[in-house]
Amino acid sequence: MSRTKTYIDLFSGCGGLSLGLYNAGWKGVFAVEKSLDAFKTLEYNLITKRQHFNWPSWLPQEAHDINELLKVYKKQLQSLAGTIDMVAGGPPCQGFSMAGRRNESDIRNQLVNSYIKFIRLVKPKIIFFENVKGFTLGFKKNKDKGIAYSEYVTKKLKVSGYQVYGELINFADYGVPQKRTRFILIGIQKELAGKNKLLAQSFFQKLQSNKVSFCNQKHITIGTTLEDAISDLLMSNGTYQAKDTPKFKMGVYKPAQTQYQRLLRKDVQQNNPDSHRFANHSKAIIDKFTTILAISKRNKDLDQKIKELYNIKKHTIIPLDGPGKCPTITTLPDDYIHYCEPRILTVREYARIQSFPDDFEFKGKYTTGGKIRTQEVPRYSQIGNAIPPLFGEQAGVILNDLINYV
Repeated sequence: MSRTKTYIDLFSGCGGLSLGLYNAGWKGVFAVEKSLDAFKTLEYNLITKRQHFNWPSWLPQEAHDINELLKVYKKQLQSLAGTIDMVAGGPPCQGFSMAGRRNESDIRNQLVNSYIKFIRLVKPKIIFFENVKGFTLGFKKNKDKGIAYSEYVTKKLKVSGYQVYGELINFADYGVPQKRTRFILIGIQKELAGKNKLLAQSFFQKLQSNKVSFCNQKHITIGTTLEDAISDLLMSNGTYQAKDTPKFKMGVYKPAQTQYQRLLRKDVQQNNPDSHRFANHSKAIIDKFTTILAISKRNKDLDQKIKELYNIKKHTIIPLDGPGKCPTITTLPDDYIHYCEPRILTVREYARIQSFPDDFEFKGKYTTGGKIRTQEVPRYSQIGNAIPPLFGEQAGVILNDLINYV
């Protein structure tokens, strides 16, 4: 029987990738996440509830900034060299994202260098790196495109002794009910890869060939739609007053309609989903959303004429399409209108779209705004920033095979 493989989750967020790796049989050593809110969610679900991490005694079990970690615990990190099977995760993506304002000067982009420093200290056997599609695109400089950060990372990792290969992956092709394309990079220590110069590339081939059998084992389909994911969470099922926020109403389940819903609800006994709180829309907004749902194209940003008609200044508002895959969800819930009810999505519906199981509870505020948006990571943002656990598990299965090879 093969031993349990170990990994460190960098920029872990609320734990989407860690949950996937947990389900694939990996064992966490520790996670590095700066946000207090996101770490609380990870701590509750993966440290306390699932006891997934063998947290080292020298590292406080709390939120950490990677640069402080590198500065204060450099010797301890160096002592891990050669003992860690994998380092997983990627730096925050906001500076690279096509969904936001791509900004090369965004300070978060500098975390790429912190990531490289961490890899060089810990020297994991393999690397699983994830980032947004924009990570592969150069920034414009004097009408010419600058070097893409994906090229920069690839070059640095090769110099550090890794065989490296990356591809763009659409999670919708792996049973996730959402079109979400991300850059995935695999690195393997050259001395472990030996003469097999295509070992890192083989991850993507095996991932592709395994997706149908994986989904079959879960009794779900690759083509899971938005409606398949959230049709049991309608507001019309009934509501009750929220205990923690009494001015809001919470939703209840109706019987599961699909295998995807049954899969994500299998460990939940109660009838009240976690974080299924509805927005307090005014009658004017409900009327506006009702009309928009009746006349607008689905899964497309509103036509400019409709925006002008309703004096909508917001950059993006997308009426969703139940029978199709959801577009890539962002950290802003008011970017979307529910496919059949005149409202925005709930946190739990967000989580379903990202394939988090219903027993995974989110901590912290639901939303935030103003200047504190740069410091706080509320529930919607935690989910919008996450790697879907369903994909993380599939990746973990293939990564387990790779580590057995080396």
